[in-house]
Amino acid sequence: MIGKPDPGDLSTLGPLPRDEEGPVFATPWQARAFALAVELRQAGVFDWSQWSASLGEEILRAQKEGDPDLGDSYYEHWLRTLERLAKERGLVSGESLASRREAWRDAARNTPHGEPIRLEAAARNLDKGRD
Repeated sequence: MIGKPDPGDLSTLGPLPRDEEGPVFATPWQARAFALAVELRQAGVFDWSQWSASLGEEILRAQKEGDPDLGDSYYEHWLRTLERLAKERGLVSGESLASRREAWRDAARNTPHGEPIRLEAAARNLDKGRD
């Protein structure tokens, strides 16, 4: 259809950090969040115009709450947008999301500096605490 944007066209998201090989990210979790958004779009959970509108809403909300919008929190907004859309579309419950968030926090607290954070280790530590 003429005039209708291609929902798979990533250019509607605005400029992304790139090098000769494609998008670049400051940390691996940012790349994973980006890839998850692409996968959810390909699965039909949302299209890029819905994503863009939701991300814009998240950024405005954060600015109203004092985010100085210097660019360093961009993928945090991206992640919160993913979480919100996943809840709104019934992919995850709020309780499940909160539980996973706490598991990540626990794993991060219990991971030595410089080591990769692994949820499996956090789960084992939680299980030990229940015995």
